[in-house]
Amino acid sequence: MGLIGSIQASAVAISSASSQISSGNIDLSQRTEQQASSLQETAASMEQVAATVKNNTQHTGEANQLAHTASRSASYGGEKVKEAVNKMDELNHSSEKISGIVSLIDGIAFQTNILALNASVEAARAGEQGRGFAVVAQEVRSLAQRSADAAKQIQGLIAENNSVVEQGSDLVKAVGDSMAQIVTNIGKVSDLMEDVSRASDEQTSAIDQMSIAINQMDDVTQQNASLVEQTATASASLGDQARDLASAVAFFKVVDGQQLLSTPQSLSSPQEERALFAAEHTHSQKKPVKRAEAAVDEWEMF
Repeated sequence: MGLIGSIQASAVAISSASSQISSGNIDLSQRTEQQASSLQETAASMEQVAATVKNNTQHTGEANQLAHTASRSASYGGEKVKEAVNKMDELNHSSEKISGIVSLIDGIAFQTNILALNASVEAARAGEQGRGFAVVAQEVRSLAQRSADAAKQIQGLIAENNSVVEQGSDLVKAVGDSMAQIVTNIGKVSDLMEDVSRASDEQTSAIDQMSIAINQMDDVTQQNASLVEQTATASASLGDQARDLASAVAFFKVVDGQQLLSTPQSLSSPQEERALFAAEHTHSQKKPVKRAEAAVDEWEMF
């Protein structure tokens, strides 16, 4: 096989390979562009998720602050309830003291009534001379009776007041227990909100890192797409040059070791070029020539 035949075969092979490479690069370029588009959509979605998580983190922080404020208010209310309970206890003790004083007044009235009764007896014994003293004794007895009645009424009111105070004290204590429970629950809620806030911060940081990684992947994919397009362009150019070379070399025709000029024609297909190469190779095997003489013969046209 001569030099021209080798060039023709090589041109055909290069043209076929460059066509395959160009076709593969085009497909790879399309896939790379699709991947870049998907990465851009993923990056946009991650940005939306990051914005949502940041918004949730902000709301969680605000809720945590409100929980702390409510906890302080509940604690303050609990302290006031304790003070109210103490005041109710003091009022109950004061009522008991007043009840004791009223009991003393009732005893004094009873003793006064007895003294007035004795005075009336003595006045009756004195006869006409003790008549005036008997009137005074009767008035004192009547006053003592009214004092005793008033003391009994006061005692009844104090008893009712003590009952109301006791009920109020029980209610205030119940409110105090409820406030203490509320303070405890608010503290638990505040702790949970702090945990959620920390978790949201960690999620935000992780999403930011993922967004950065996705953006970097998108940049690399864009660069790969550009390189693939450049490679496809270079492969197409190489194929064009190979076809031009094949067309130029087709001007020569090798027969029995001689190059003959022929009408230039383009290669219709790689299969035809391979058939031509096989025929030339078979013919050259039938009539071997020395390499030096073949080389001289191949370039005689030049």
